Amino acid sequence: MENRLEVENLSHAYPERRALDNVSFSVSCGEIFGLLGPNGSGKTTLFKILSTLIRITSGTVHILGYNLATEEKIIRDFLGVVFQHPGLDGKLTVVENLRHHGHLYGLSGKVLHHRISELLECFGVADRAKERVEILSGGLKRRVEIAKALLHAPRVLLLDEPTSGLDITARQQLNDYLGVLAQTEDILVLMTTHLSEDAETCDRVGIFDTGRLVALGEPDKLKAEVGGDVILIECTDSDTLGTTITEQFGVSTVLTGEGLRLEHEGGHEFVRDVVAAFPDEIQSVRLGKPTLADVFMKLTGNPFVEGKEN
Repeated sequence: MENRLEVENLSHAYPERRALDNVSFSVSCGEIFGLLGPNGSGKTTLFKILSTLIRITSGTVHILGYNLATEEKIIRDFLGVVFQHPGLDGKLTVVENLRHHGHLYGLSGKVLHHRISELLECFGVADRAKERVEILSGGLKRRVEIAKALLHAPRVLLLDEPTSGLDITARQQLNDYLGVLAQTEDILVLMTTHLSEDAETCDRVGIFDTGRLVALGEPDKLKAEVGGDVILIECTDSDTLGTTITEQFGVSTVLTGEGLRLEHEGGHEFVRDVVAAFPDEIQSVRLGKPTLADVFMKLTGNPFVEGKEN
């Protein structure tokens, strides 16, 4: 337990709804763990509990051997937290933000200066060190936020939507860096995300839906359970075509906002056959390998809407 995070039978309810329902999982140091879920799934509530913003009301959480319910002050010392909403002072420069944050953790002098320089270089913002944060783009602010969270070399790094505001290249660079960081520093990294692509870069992922943990495992293994290629058909009459495809090909279809969705081994061959069978009804066909969004749909029967959680 001293080298991992343990969540056991964790539940949490607001007056109007149940946000978490008997959630259990564990994460080890050196591992990147992703919490994936759409708006209202409960992952943000879980993040707030782990970052000590919400007290535990049911269940237990241990972080590196410490009980979150009774030893949260100790836990805060080795947590690094990046929240979804900015926590930087826009009137201060990048360096000033990091320097003041370092002072809160007892860092000073050459040690603090070296650590700031190292992180700003790593995240590609060293040339902006003396600029006020308020003039930076959203993506650059995000990089500074993460550098600040890592300043005191935390053993546990919690990130809420860490790639928010980053372009594709910056997102990939961040995910690559987190992978190296987890292994070389042996820290525990837990991140929430509404993007299935980001979750697929994690070592393991927990998929949430309406407060429940509906899937847990390595991304590739979860995707392998989908059962074939994923096909999305845009057509003139989805209800009628869906019924006809099921009757003629023995394949179940699901109606989504984008059209008919189905799974089939050897998808390219099935696409050829179904287009030949219904050339007038089908407008377009998309074929792809399963994603974690497809895993969510298979398990819940609902489409995965990639939108930020409030």
